[in-house]
Amino acid sequence: MKTFCTFLCFFLATTLFCSAQVLLGEGSKQIFASPQLATAIKQHQTVAILPFEAKITYRKQPKNFSAEAHQEQEATLAQNIQSSMYTYLLRKAKSYSVTFQDVEKTNILLQKAGMYGKLKEFTRDEIAKALGVDAVISGKFDMEQTRSDGAALATAVVFGGYAGKTGSGSLTMTINNGQDGELLWRFFKTMDDDFTSSTDDMVERMMRKVSRNFPYAL
Repeated sequence: MKTFCTFLCFFLATTLFCSAQVLLGEGSKQIFASPQLATAIKQHQTVAILPFEAKITYRKQPKNFSAEAHQEQEATLAQNIQSSMYTYLLRKAKSYSVTFQDVEKTNILLQKAGMYGKLKEFTRDEIAKALGVDAVISGKFDMEQTRSDGAALATAVVFGGYAGKTGSGSLTMTINNGQDGELLWRFFKTMDDDFTSSTDDMVERMMRKVSRNFPYAL
């Protein structure tokens, strides 16, 4: 009987711990660092943040779904993540060994080079050369809406104005060397049911998780 009680206590404690982890949004995390990372980043002075690739999906497609409006939401979310990440890094500029190119300048230069909206058609070193930077940060954010009013919630997450748990997502963030385009660092993390009122809040939470492993941190 004593053994059974001990086992039961252990089982309940483990279950509660796992539940707490889910509630806190502690999803899986994967980090890759190239053997050349430490040497390469010593040469970096200016880094550009590219528009992120954003994808919004629905567990159940909402009523009155519009493909055109959906694409606009994804494009807006991609720009908002780029802008919010730049704001976050700018706020903590003293904590990093590099400076980050203003995202408005980045996007204008991309447009002039015919690259904006077509980043997949160019190598990372080609993009870095067009921007005049030593490295580029890029990434992908996938968000799945899990509630029935998913379209409205996705709009709220993109434009702000909704607070609550709306779905699950995953962030992939990479740093590529500007000289040869080689992948130097990759960060991947899933986040469960933990989206808040704006893209700024979402990026703030993401970057807090990234910052512990961010290569440019002093």
